[in-house]
Amino acid sequence: MPDGITLRVHGAIREVMLDRPAALNAIDTPMASALAAVTEAVAEDGSARAVVLSAARGPAFCVGADLKERASFTDAELLAQRPVFRAAFGGVLALPQPVIAAVHGFALGGGCELALACDLIVADETAVFGLPEVSVGLMPGGGGTQLLLRRLGPGRAADLVLTARRVAVEEAAALGLVDRRVPAGTARAAALNLAEQVAAHSPVGLRNAKRALRTGWGLGLAAALEVEDEAWRATALSGDRAEGIAAFNAKRAPRWPGGDG
Repeated sequence: MPDGITLRVHGAIREVMLDRPAALNAIDTPMASALAAVTEAVAEDGSARAVVLSAARGPAFCVGADLKERASFTDAELLAQRPVFRAAFGGVLALPQPVIAAVHGFALGGGCELALACDLIVADETAVFGLPEVSVGLMPGGGGTQLLLRRLGPGRAADLVLTARRVAVEEAAALGLVDRRVPAGTARAAALNLAEQVAAHSPVGLRNAKRALRTGWGLGLAAALEVEDEAWRATALSGDRAEGIAAFNAKRAPRWPGGDG
């Protein structure tokens, strides 16, 4: 794909694929713009119940921003690119469906941040994570400081951000950066299989559960429980709840109506 993003449909699953293999999926401006557009479309797709973010081809998931493109940028051009990148990373983070990253090879800088923007990270034995921005005179700007902080806690997040060091999958899993560790070459298949398991459940329940999880991140317990209660009420009053109970009692697979809730 000339813009570096490919979208595949697998039933109720949407697979957003990073597709600039010659550049190790480094994110340039057209690719960032395409990612923002694709995630916006997927967010509005009522038939999409789960999303997988993967690399279409090549030996890496994503090595971050395309520094070759930026090498000739003026300060004004760099700042002009910023909203495009924020829309791309924000688009992944804002998806209402559960999102699973399938990581192999390097997930560095913006690549690591794209994975962090997902709800679950599946990584194979070749995966290497890192936020090296401070080593090139920058800092993470795709949500890395905040998302890593929430995943790992302040000390572990500071360790990775301030040292700019890379971590292989074994350490990443021990830190909690990786949710599922799989054999080399199987990250995409494992992520799609996991997405199928997720997509079998209530679309309304999934959206509201994700909303409660995400919204409750930065809140105190009392406020977070109110968020959960609001999400529960929206789910309990939906057609999915009625269908789920009917299917359970009839000992059959549910036929989710989905829709608002």
